[in-house]
Amino acid sequence: MKILYICHRFPFPPKRGGKIRPFNMIRHFSQRHEVTVASLVRSEEEGREGQDISPYCANFEMVEVSKPVQMARMVARLPTSTASTLGYFYSAELALRIREMLRRRSFDLIFVHCSSVAQYVSEVRGIPKILDFGDMDSQKWLEYARFKSFPLNLGYRLEGRKMLRVEKRLAGCFDLCTTTTRAEWETLNGYGVDVASDWFPNGVDSDFFAPDGKDYDPDTISFIGRMDYYPNQECMADFCANTLPLLRAKRPNVKLLIVGADPSAAMRRLGDLPGVTVTGSVPDVRPFVRGAALMVAPLNIARGTQNKILEAMAMGVPVVTSRVAAGGVDAVADEHFLVTETYIGYANAILKIMDDKAERNRLAIAGRARMISNHAWPKSMERLDGIVERCIDGYDKRAIA
Repeated sequence: MKILYICHRFPFPPKRGGKIRPFNMIRHFSQRHEVTVASLVRSEEEGREGQDISPYCANFEMVEVSKPVQMARMVARLPTSTASTLGYFYSAELALRIREMLRRRSFDLIFVHCSSVAQYVSEVRGIPKILDFGDMDSQKWLEYARFKSFPLNLGYRLEGRKMLRVEKRLAGCFDLCTTTTRAEWETLNGYGVDVASDWFPNGVDSDFFAPDGKDYDPDTISFIGRMDYYPNQECMADFCANTLPLLRAKRPNVKLLIVGADPSAAMRRLGDLPGVTVTGSVPDVRPFVRGAALMVAPLNIARGTQNKILEAMAMGVPVVTSRVAAGGVDAVADEHFLVTETYIGYANAILKIMDDKAERNRLAIAGRARMISNHAWPKSMERLDGIVERCIDGYDKRAIA
């Protein structure tokens, strides 16, 4: 087949959550199909790095946009009924290139990752189309509204409601829609849109993210994630204010490593706290995770799958996480990782792992085994193949009818 694959962030290199899922799909599709990728980049550097996607696809279209211009597009939609998110991910040049490709070439399937770029092909007819929502963005914005103060909370609530309308409309423009988790799939089905739907999980490269057999520091905790991302910022500020003091009261030498690119000024100030280090961008997060007794993921805002959890578990490092973040991982609380919702709960779970080597070892072994069995990319891609086949068959049958 010839597949046109459109995504909201250029999917190479796959260094962040929004790029990992599409890259693995593109790499998989390209083993048997001819894949053309179309997406945006936001800097010359991102564009240069993105060129290296060539071995993983037949062709690609890359359009560079300016963040200030995209922000202006977003702001311009605030007083309108159109979701600002669509403005942020719109480029007239990319729209033109996609139209030209569809005019000049014959594609057998259009696959879109993320609702924010479904706008480019929502009106296209005559070709089977799949929309992979990944996460339901409307629900993320509505969650943000609960944590933001006035008047920002009103803006996020409005955007969430706008995106909800967009998601319902776009779902009806495609032949099949997918999500990352069963929970997100149930949210999609709750929209009442008459369209086929399914879900397939994110995976983890368990060869790359593997234990290294080296010693760890029993007093060290790690948190991994981009620190310009609000849910990561919010949870680390909350953790340092409310859980870390409980830990240090029982274990004064506790150290917290906050590892991730582009920390805000507020995040950098957390590094002034006793025992806290804010690293900023690092070339490889694995040594920071493997060298810690455990990784925490105490997110209060989370949709879909947190790749940081999959990666830590694959490296044989125990994870203590929130219930909302755990919902995107196909694992069992207390068996493969520890799940809690209170500050005391976090402190007790963390201290349990730090104080008990046998418990740490049990979770390390069980967590990695679960990632290999339930979050392996090959198995997820097998599921995706079945979804694509279902979409094509259903489209062909409707065409014959």
